[in-house]
This record gives sequence, C-alpha cells and structure tokens, in this order.
Amino acid sequence: MRVVIAEDSVLLREGLARLLGDAGFDVLGRCRDAEELLSLLRSRLPDVVIVDIRLPPTHSDEGIRAAVEIRAAHPEVGVLVLSQYVELGLAMKLLADSAEGVGYLLKDRISDVPDFLGAVRRVATGGSAVDPTIVSTLLSRRRSDDPLERLTPREREVLELMAAGNSNQGIADRLVITLRAVEKYVSSIFGKLGLPATGSESRRVLAVLMFLRT
Repeated sequence: MRVVIAEDSVLLREGLARLLGDAGFDVLGRCRDAEELLSLLRSRLPDVVIVDIRLPPTHSDEGIRAAVEIRAAHPEVGVLVLSQYVELGLAMKLLADSAEGVGYLLKDRISDVPDFLGAVRRVATGGSAVDPTIVSTLLSRRRSDDPLERLTPREREVLELMAAGNSNQGIADRLVITLRAVEKYVSSIFGKLGLPATGSESRRVLAVLMFLRT
C-alpha cells in the first residue's frame, strides 16, 4: 500500500514515515509543503495521502486546500488529514461532497498506533475515518427541537462510533455486544434522525455528519 506524507515538522514527518514503513507501507514521498505534495502527485499516485491541515508558507489552510484539490483531481486517492486541534469548519470542507476515501484525525490519535494504522488502511481502501473528538464535539451541539434528544445513551454511543467510520461489526466489538444488537440500534438511530438506511459505510458516515453539522 503506497503512501505520501505532507508535514512541515521534520520530526513528525520522519516519525510517520518510519511508523508506516515498519507496518509494511511503501512511503513514496515525504513533502514539506502543499506545493511539493501536488508536484509529486503529478508523477506518482499513492493509495493514500497523509497531509497536515496547515502547511507552509502561511500555515492557514494550505493542507486542506491541497486535500480538496487532490480529491477533485484524483478521487481514487485516499486523503487523511491530520490536525493539532478540532477545526470543524475545515473538517466539513473536506467532507462536503463525500466521505469515501477521506479521513480527519487529530495528531494525538497517532499515539494509538493500531487505531492510526487501521484508519490509514481504511481510508486507502475507500473507507472513512473521523476523529471521535470531532464527532463528540458535533454531538454536543444543541439546536431547537433537537432529534438527538430522542436517542438513548447507548444509541448515542453507537452513533458516535458509526460516525467515526466503524462498521457494525467494529461497533459490536468495541461495545462487546452482538452484531444483531448493533443492527437494531443503527436501524433505530436512522429512524429517529430521519436518515436513509444504506449498506455503504462511508455514505452513512457522510449522512450522519451532514445531519450533525446542520
């Protein structure tokens, strides 16, 4: 599985390269900024790009703009964005059209190596990975006549794991319950939130996130 890293911190960039290399990934390139990243992709396409949300020269939104450009020009390439802090506006910009092959994680998540590597593989193969902290932040928002209030505590747990990109089996494993129980919870959640049921994991993640951000 081929990966390109775009990160201006040399320690994090080299650390990621070592971590991914040790896990069996083929690191095609290590870029310092968005320009170098986009230039590399004109000659070599990876399965997934890992990019810092803020890159030189201004450290504002160069990384997210590069991610959106990559998604438009090369939809077959997965894009996993890393951020130091929760930035909902930029996260939603990335997830505006599709959650397929897209991820948004906080850098602290890298310390959980198995979960991080799992997220990279999931995004590279067309799945999605949204940081649980971002999902929790969205869930904590309130609006008038909030349908989220209709959910039971267990349903909210399932919704949070679902929005983070977990499959029904993954949710069952995390909560130590049966797959059938998860399927019932998911069906109930979709019904209470007025969301269409779909077999596509990434599409249902997008549907949930779009609902939560309104």
